[in-house]
Amino acid sequence: MSTTSTTGPGKQPGTDGDDQDLGAAGSQLSTAPKEEAPNLPSLGVIGWARWFWRQLTSMRVALLLLLLLSLGAIPGSLIPQDGVDAMKVEEFRDNHGLLAPVYDKLGLFHVYSSVWFSAIYILLFVSLIGCIVPRTWQFVGQLRGRPPRAPRRLDRLPAYTTWRTAAEPEEVRGAALTLLKKRRFRADAAGDAVAAEKGYLREVGNLAFHIALIVMLIAFAWGQLFKYEGNKLILEGGGFSNTLTQYDDFKSGNLFDPDHDLTPFSFSLKDFHGTYEPTGPNRGTPRVYEAEVTYSEGAYGAEKTKTVEVNKPLEIDGSKVYLVSHGYAPILTVKDAKGDVVMDKEATALLPLDSNATSSGAVKVMDGYRNAEGAKEQLGFNAFFLPTYGGRGSTMLSTFPAPMNPMLALSAYHGDLGVDAGFPQSIYQLDKSNLKEFKDSDGELFKKQLKVGDTMTLPNGAGTVTFDGIQEWAGFQVTQQPGSGWALGGAVAAILGLAGSLFIQRRRVWVRAVRGADGVTVVEMAGLGRSESAKVPEELGDLAGVLYDRAPEPAASEPPAPDASENDDTPDSPDTHVVPAEGAEK
Repeated sequence: MSTTSTTGPGKQPGTDGDDQDLGAAGSQLSTAPKEEAPNLPSLGVIGWARWFWRQLTSMRVALLLLLLLSLGAIPGSLIPQDGVDAMKVEEFRDNHGLLAPVYDKLGLFHVYSSVWFSAIYILLFVSLIGCIVPRTWQFVGQLRGRPPRAPRRLDRLPAYTTWRTAAEPEEVRGAALTLLKKRRFRADAAGDAVAAEKGYLREVGNLAFHIALIVMLIAFAWGQLFKYEGNKLILEGGGFSNTLTQYDDFKSGNLFDPDHDLTPFSFSLKDFHGTYEPTGPNRGTPRVYEAEVTYSEGAYGAEKTKTVEVNKPLEIDGSKVYLVSHGYAPILTVKDAKGDVVMDKEATALLPLDSNATSSGAVKVMDGYRNAEGAKEQLGFNAFFLPTYGGRGSTMLSTFPAPMNPMLALSAYHGDLGVDAGFPQSIYQLDKSNLKEFKDSDGELFKKQLKVGDTMTLPNGAGTVTFDGIQEWAGFQVTQQPGSGWALGGAVAAILGLAGSLFIQRRRVWVRAVRGADGVTVVEMAGLGRSESAKVPEELGDLAGVLYDRAPEPAASEPPAPDASENDDTPDSPDTHVVPAEGAEK
């Protein structure tokens, strides 16, 4: 969009007719609307509405809206958002008692769905449409029309040249018409001159850029309204069905309907395979990181096998399944005071804390356990797992992400886990408000380090815990982002359109051939571009040279001026240098 218009070359007092003639010749080199200053005393409701509409569709307002949109997105990146992580939002509220109410009123916890952000978005959308529609119709009209007729005074244009020839004017104009069409000009012979125009792709690129912006805005809005994203942790051998209740966490756009819009499919994790750089500065860096899954589409689809890698997702009917994380799940067997098994070789996933897969979490025994007195209780264990333990005396951190020397540290609690209280809680943390510590002989919290096959005996005959082995898990993210293809296409089209509008120049050329008073044909050529550029005079000089060489008859020498000396020679080739017009627009 632009608020400036191209006017004719410079004016001179007393030449209004010529100025109007030159203005017509230079008109419509752009479809940008003219900006008119409002006549404030005479503006009524309609006048003010028209003026407001012109401001809204102007370039500076569009740039201002783009700037505001960019600035408005900053809080969405810096402040926790309800739709992304509600837990962090609540934590922010607890830690910032003064700021949180202000942020609530400003909508900073849900920036992208706030009223003010939506208003900027919609105004930008309206501004682009209000600019594109009239410019498109105007440009179509220009394509259907003919290039403007030649001005009466070609010598007042920024680029100009002239010469004389013995050829007939009709022959010169015919040669000029053929030459210009061959050079891909839109050319038309009218009267004693040929008018030609080139560079329409500049305006095509300009319009394509703005249309691409609208496509991108629509695609982004559509994607945000109908997207969904969920995460699921799956143990080896476990499965997943794409229903809302199967997700560990799930978020979606405002118009997404989980009952109808979730793609029906299921998959199971057969095996996770990971290898790591064993030595050197990149020790521990993953070399292979892949999950082998079997999946089926729909309720009765055939089972297929797929290897999912990082950035190589499984794609099913618009949904993508990404491999996003990996970790370990210790396999434990828990027995109560009587020796009855209350947890039989169950794997409990732990969350990695660092790049070497040092992991932590909680093991909860919720049902079936009875203590030494026979009373029903629940057991809880804080678990700390190291795939590669450095040995006794080393820090409690893993030295390598692969399970080369696995070690599990457990600290034990008993009582009420709080899972039946009706309040949600993390499966990776213990609620210790109603739990009691098991005590060792020194009265300290009972804890023990276990290797695979080791058993921990709880104090006072409360039972045993056996570390039976390790099972791996993989974390998957299932996403659906409609409109992403349109957004990508719009971005590519915007780049191409912007390049065309920047590097292609729209220009016009006129060739006039008339018979002079002495019977010799006088040829004039002039060029005009939308902006000052060396390309217009260079192109005009090239065209003039070619046209001169193609003249059907040898060029006639310019007659000497009355006061010229006898030794003066007049060149019989065209003067193809630029003759700047006095007062011409630069």
